[in-house]
Amino acid sequence: MTLQAALTGISGILVTPFDGDDRIAPARLAPIIDRALSAGLHIPVVNGNTGEFYSLTVDEAQAMCAEVCQLVAGRAPVLAGVGRSVGDACRLAGAAATAGASGLMVHQPPDPFAAPRGVVEYMRRVADAGGGLPLMLYLRNDAIGTAAIADLCAIPGVIGVKWATPNPLKLAEAIAACDPRIIWVGGLAEVWAPALYAVGARGFTSGLINIWPDRSLAIHAALEGGDYAGGRALIAGMAAFEEIRAQELNGTNVTGVKAALQAMNRDCGPTRPPAAWPLTDMQQQRLSDFLSRNQLLQN
Repeated sequence: MTLQAALTGISGILVTPFDGDDRIAPARLAPIIDRALSAGLHIPVVNGNTGEFYSLTVDEAQAMCAEVCQLVAGRAPVLAGVGRSVGDACRLAGAAATAGASGLMVHQPPDPFAAPRGVVEYMRRVADAGGGLPLMLYLRNDAIGTAAIADLCAIPGVIGVKWATPNPLKLAEAIAACDPRIIWVGGLAEVWAPALYAVGARGFTSGLINIWPDRSLAIHAALEGGDYAGGRALIAGMAAFEEIRAQELNGTNVTGVKAALQAMNRDCGPTRPPAAWPLTDMQQQRLSDFLSRNQLLQN
C-alpha cells in the first residue's frame, strides 16, 4: 500500500513503552504492532502524542523510530513524528529517512512566539532535512489562518495535513484553499471522525488501536461506506474510554491507554510526567468496566 493510500485509512499512534528503570523498551510493542497490523491497520505512527513525544529525548525518539521500522518490517508504511526545535526536527527527519520510515509527521511547533510565516520556514527546513520523505503536517492550532495553511501545503514534499482542531468549518475552508491532491486526515481520533469526514477529511488518527484495533477498523469501514449512523454507534461503544482519556486537561490521554495495556497483560510501563500516573481509583474502575464489558481482557 502506498503512503498516500495508507493515510486515508487509520494512522495508529503507538505508545512508547518504558521499562522499570524508565528506559525506552520498544520490544514490548511487538505484540501490539502485530495485532494491529493483523486487524488491518493502515499506517503505524511512531513518536506521536500518544507516544509521549514531548517526554522523550531526541536520542530516544530517534531510537524509537529505528526500532518501530524494524518491528513493522515492511508490512505497512511507517510515519515518523518529528518536531521541537528546528534543529531537533531536522535531526529526527534525517534519522527517520535512514531508518526506513515512509514519511514524516511534523508536529506543529508549540513555541508561544511562533509566527505563521516562521512556521512555514520551519517546515521548509524539515522538508530539506528529510531526504525527500513526504511530509504530513500535524496541525493542532488553526489560528495561524487559512492563508498560512495554504502556504504550508504548497511546500514541496507536503502531501497532507492531520487536522487536530475541533473546527470542521475551518477545515472545509482550508480544503477549498489548497491543492486538491492534499490529503486531509482527521487528527482527533474516532470521536471526531464523522464530523471531519462530513466536510472532506479521510481517515483518522487513533490511540485505540493499541488496545482495540478491530473497533477502529470497523469505524473506518463504516465511514468509508457512508454509514454515519453505524459509525456513530460503534463510536458510542468506545466513548467511555475516550472520556477517561480526556480528563485532567487530557493529562490522562496516554495514561488510559497504558493502564488498559497493563490490564490486558501487554504492559508498556507507566507514563512520564507531566502526564498523570496512575489513574485515580474512580478512573481505574471505569476503565476496568469498559474493558470487561467489551471482553478486551480476554484478548
